[in-house]
Amino acid sequence: MTHHHDHDHEHEVITLVDDQGNESLFEILMTIDGQEEFGKKYVLLVPVGASDSDEEVEIQAYSYTENEDGTEGDLQPIPEDAEDEWNMIEEVFNSFLDEG
Repeated sequence: MTHHHDHDHEHEVITLVDDQGNESLFEILMTIDGQEEFGKKYVLLVPVGASDSDEEVEIQAYSYTENEDGTEGDLQPIPEDAEDEWNMIEEVFNSFLDEG
């Protein structure tokens, strides 16, 4: 059995489960450290395979706090009215795109 790794496109994949119990696979696009500003970290997710298509992709952003043992805690939705957090995420993401 052969196993092929394409190192250019290797992203960590996680499974999200919605309120109805539907599982969806997402690639971690990037993580953002907002510890100093907001006391938590953020992760930007895109649906698996979305980066291969030309269609506009909806990027999902979540916050998380690390557990004491250094593992990632639960992902939490970012409140829509948390403008400071959204602005920071947008700034980091835009500079990430500019570098790309």
